[in-house]
Amino acid sequence: MPSRWSARRERFRAILAGNECIHPGSVHDPISARIAEEVGDEAGIFAGSVASLTILGAPDLIVITLSEFADQALRINRGCELPLIVDADHGYGNALNVMRTVEELEIAGVAAMSIEDTELPQPYGQGGKARLLPIEEGAGKMRAAVAARRDPDLVIAGRTSARSITGLDDALARARAYEAAGVDAMFLVGFRDAGEVAKVADAIDIPLILGSGGSEMGDSAFLASHNVRVSLLGHQPFAAAIQALYDTLKALREGTDPKDLKGIAPKDLVDRVTRAKAYQAAQDDYL
Repeated sequence: MPSRWSARRERFRAILAGNECIHPGSVHDPISARIAEEVGDEAGIFAGSVASLTILGAPDLIVITLSEFADQALRINRGCELPLIVDADHGYGNALNVMRTVEELEIAGVAAMSIEDTELPQPYGQGGKARLLPIEEGAGKMRAAVAARRDPDLVIAGRTSARSITGLDDALARARAYEAAGVDAMFLVGFRDAGEVAKVADAIDIPLILGSGGSEMGDSAFLASHNVRVSLLGHQPFAAAIQALYDTLKALREGTDPKDLKGIAPKDLVDRVTRAKAYQAAQDDYL
């Protein structure tokens, strides 16, 4: 029997199977997801870094827990119909923890999740430098993630930052190993050259997801022609929200009259993203 999440997972599968490259909207809560939906984004992305900011007000140091991350993902999914991609970091531990991560995020309704091969959280003495798991351990995590999935439409993406840590050759080797482990897509971080993306596309058959989509990576048509189906543009919306909150609170503190504040959402927009009409109809029917 299809779950309440089936339709959005099917839509995301169709994106991966298509011929275009999309740019998902960076979301962090139900309101941001509904806005992404309203402006026409085909999918949302809930990043680990944004989760740390949203849940803890902390930098991206992997100090949030799986339960906190899954709870927020569920809040986002419950509030919209947008297919949600999530960055599940390292799966919050070893391969067995990865299996638990897949279980919890599948229940939370995500359409796709990435599991990465970075050694996280950073161990003692690493001095802030990222380090990768051995490729065999990374592949083990990918196999565990695929095995833990119950809904076949849920997308598991293998993720690696090898390009910027150990080089292109290792990135290619990891992409091949994770494809062999059964992941549905390969999430690449640290690529800055379109030609190198093309090399990965030639090396594996599964779709690509890019962690950055700057102009140096080529336009959407180029990316689409090289099997890139999702290209992130960054997480500027959350940074913009921080600035807007800061400016508004500072202006009020300094004596600005509330009616003179700039950048305040109009009532009709607030009503739309809070679904005020639906709540009013429910009140009229049941209260």
